[in-house]
Amino acid sequence: MLRALIVVLSAVFWMSAVQAQEAGEAAPDRSATGGAQTLEDIMRRQRGEPVDETFRKENTGDPDSAAGIASQLGTLGGASDPDLWRGLRFNEVAITASNDGPAATTLIQDGGMRWLTFREGPLITYGGYLLLGTVGLLAVFFLIRGRIRIDGEKTGRTLTRFKLIERFGHWLLAGSFILLGITGLVSLMGRKFLIPAFGHDAFSFLAVGSKWIHNNVSWAFMIGLAMVFVMWVIHNLPDRTDINWLLKGGGIFTKGHPPAKKFNAGQKLIFWSVIVLGTSISVSGLALLFPFQMNMFAPTFAKLNAFGIPELLGYAALPEILAPHEEMQYAQLWHAIVSFVLMAIILAHIYIGSVGMEGAYDAMGTGEVEEQWAREHHSLWVEEVEAKATTPPSEATPAE
Repeated sequence: MLRALIVVLSAVFWMSAVQAQEAGEAAPDRSATGGAQTLEDIMRRQRGEPVDETFRKENTGDPDSAAGIASQLGTLGGASDPDLWRGLRFNEVAITASNDGPAATTLIQDGGMRWLTFREGPLITYGGYLLLGTVGLLAVFFLIRGRIRIDGEKTGRTLTRFKLIERFGHWLLAGSFILLGITGLVSLMGRKFLIPAFGHDAFSFLAVGSKWIHNNVSWAFMIGLAMVFVMWVIHNLPDRTDINWLLKGGGIFTKGHPPAKKFNAGQKLIFWSVIVLGTSISVSGLALLFPFQMNMFAPTFAKLNAFGIPELLGYAALPEILAPHEEMQYAQLWHAIVSFVLMAIILAHIYIGSVGMEGAYDAMGTGEVEEQWAREHHSLWVEEVEAKATTPPSEATPAE
């Protein structure tokens, strides 16, 4: 699942470059610049399109190929400042630094512009559309279907659905995710939407606070994720009753609800979405919290290339050598994309657990649910609870 999503991200991120390569465009005429890069080269690079660098990659100050000192454009010793910067860019010079960190000797890397244009363009645009579209669809569904009511007569009796520790784990996970979602959106979209509305000073205060909250609340999210998994994984394993529940749409569009155990098929889909996507968000978040320490994408790209997956999807091979900064850029994009998907899923979960269904909130509010609600939505679970309640305790063996 994780690798498949990485392929999707990489395919989108490199789509423009691959399409340009496949088009077989002719090399630009650089005769007017004496073989140097042209304005079109610069503009293509800023647009994130591929540029043929071979015309200058070898031009890093070879004294044997330099013009004489007395000749036109001659250099002292065959090296000039442009030669030096080209050597830095293409890793053709030896660099030493007082800081021995992974990124200390990487002075120039080409992935920054692609990351910036994707982040400020498709990521914010389509991510925003996903969230707004989800809210809009839920509003339309509510207007058409209305609130799902308890069909039968309420009994006034309740059943314990979730214990205190279960509700604590759920609200720890839910509360931290809401805070992370809000602060993450501020960090991602704030410069584009909040600065024009409130100004730089107000946004600076908000951004600093959001970053602090996001970095520290992330630990609560990971703890809550682990608690929920341990407590509920046994109840969310696939079951034959799930097929019937899915075929009938969970009774959302019709009268009556198909039998279900403690968690129905819809809740199981939510559970595994939270576990899988939440784990992915956590791993990429750790890579961002501890910069340059967790290189996930280059090794993954190498394995995907070895299996030929990009070629099967019609794309060129993924890059297997990434600068430390590019690893961080991919981690940030991956972190945001998966978070957008999970936020959309959680919006639907919040809707059905609050205004969308009568009696559903009580399960996590007080832990006690109306017996009639439980019989309608989780009849098999009610039978299990009643069977345990009526089963007599095993007879003790008398002491001799």
